[in-house]
Amino acid sequence: QVQLVESGGGLAQSGGSLNLSCAASGIALNAAIYKMGWYRQAPGKQREFVADVQTNGDANYRDSVKGRFTISRDTPKNRVYLQMHNLKPDDTAVYYCSVEGIIANDILYNDDYWGRGTKVTVSS
Repeated sequence: QVQLVESGGGLAQSGGSLNLSCAASGIALNAAIYKMGWYRQAPGKQREFVADVQTNGDANYRDSVKGRFTISRDTPKNRVYLQMHNLKPDDTAVYYCSVEGIIANDILYNDDYWGRGTKVTVSS
């Protein structure tokens, strides 16, 4: 069973930085994760996309974090990272790691998984 565990959340001041990490386990040896990413959910709001990165390294970001956040992944270790700089109070949310798609035997399976989240609080 695939499990995702996030770490690195916490409290930061406006303009500060935090680094998030996520480790995926339970991936079969002959399989690979297609896309890993980060979503966030602020209190009273819907979950929203933050960034993701594909197996080939192509990354996407929501507009409000471009230039401030950097996503990266360690594909062999099934890990994904999110470096967050110049944090703003609006970045306050629970951040969730995501896995979208598993590739096995050259077939993409639309299996999605979520972590339990790590809380990020940015004070003004």
